[in-house]
Amino acid sequence: MSPAAEPVADKPSRREQILAAAAELFARHGFHGVGIDDIGSAVGISGPALYRHFRSKDAMLGEMLTAISEVLLDGGQSRVGAERAAGDTLQDLVRFHVDFALDNPALITVQERNLGNLTDPDRRKVRALQRRYVELWVEVIRGAVPATEEPSARAAAHAVFGLINSTPHSRHLDRAQMADLLAGMALGALGHGPR
Repeated sequence: MSPAAEPVADKPSRREQILAAAAELFARHGFHGVGIDDIGSAVGISGPALYRHFRSKDAMLGEMLTAISEVLLDGGQSRVGAERAAGDTLQDLVRFHVDFALDNPALITVQERNLGNLTDPDRRKVRALQRRYVELWVEVIRGAVPATEEPSARAAAHAVFGLINSTPHSRHLDRAQMADLLAGMALGALGHGPR
């Protein structure tokens, strides 16, 4: 296929560019360590021009963390909805979360560190989405490892999230090796080693 005939990936919108730049800056310097001018500079516009896209830095953070939670929940639900063995569903769910964490380290860092910086309405919305994602995992864990009691499945889900979400802090392996390592460790921790 000639270069002219190759499909071109959609260019991110200005809003998406702003959110990506803000995520990188928030991950590196913390929410309170980043000003509106810093974010504007990162995308080549003035800080005040950001107000055409977001009403405030708080609104950026709220949209960012809500979007993360929606992507995780939607992705999880799409894997659980398929008719197949519970163990296969668990493996798919683990791989999905691993891929998300490895592909979005700044977002994972922002999510871990900045939930407390959300406005109350945004925090409630994000928490509700996160609870639904956890419950999805609890259901899948209990289906794949039937002897697991509900409180144990919930604790295991949170522990696995901690394991997988630690990836922004590790630079020792290439992406494929890290994905395999994390998936294997997560499945092992859940009592359902890889097949």
